Amino acid sequence: MQPLMNPQGLERAKVAKTVDYVIESNWKLVWENNRECFHCNANHPQYIKANYDHINADDTSEAIQQEMASAVARSEEKWAAKGLAATHQQTGMATFPDAECNLWYSANRTTLVDGFVSETLEGNQVAPLMGDYEDTDVGTLRLRTMPNFWNHSSCDHGVSTRLTPDGPRRTLAQVTWLVDEDAVEGEDYQLDDLMPFWQMTSEQDWEICQQAQRGVDSRAFVPGPLSTYKEYNVEAFFTWYLRQLSDYCQGA
Repeated sequence: MQPLMNPQGLERAKVAKTVDYVIESNWKLVWENNRECFHCNANHPQYIKANYDHINADDTSEAIQQEMASAVARSEEKWAAKGLAATHQQTGMATFPDAECNLWYSANRTTLVDGFVSETLEGNQVAPLMGDYEDTDVGTLRLRTMPNFWNHSSCDHGVSTRLTPDGPRRTLAQVTWLVDEDAVEGEDYQLDDLMPFWQMTSEQDWEICQQAQRGVDSRAFVPGPLSTYKEYNVEAFFTWYLRQLSDYCQGA
């Protein structure tokens, strides 16, 4: 992941804020929620204003395809030489995990919707540029490692989420906001501007996961088929997960 991570300067970042959550849901349900955006249109009004990955092959329009193709083309023209061009170039979520290769990590850079330079409520820059960035128009760096970590980083800040199982029906989540090491709270950034986008998106997810846990616990629950358009990453996660169990059992 390092080549994609280098310009972000995460090693030179500092923690602006950490929030700990207790989610009354199994960690696996929380991870599954992160691996699909089937739920995004109905549950994440802030997130879908900034991103394209809630749109898939079954519901994208020619206008959206042209809009993203234009954004990708601008990214390549502007940033290819500096290694900042978008690596995920279509609608929908980047594929992860790769069940065939059994990879436990993934990174990509993706474009934001026109008018957004950061994952903030208004899409504007709210803190000093991070790392080696000289421009705000760098999309988002996305990092994820199996089975319990993801990060979205914009030009001016990054947000990491780590899950820790705390029993069969409870997960501890820690969400951390990162800014440049020299940024000063109250002068260079305000937490009220930095936090809401991912705080609201995270808390919306935790509520969905808690509802899912209640559904799974119901006597009426029957597992259903996964959407090939919107839940391909959930299917890949199941394959990865079962492979880990199989390898563990064989090793034992």
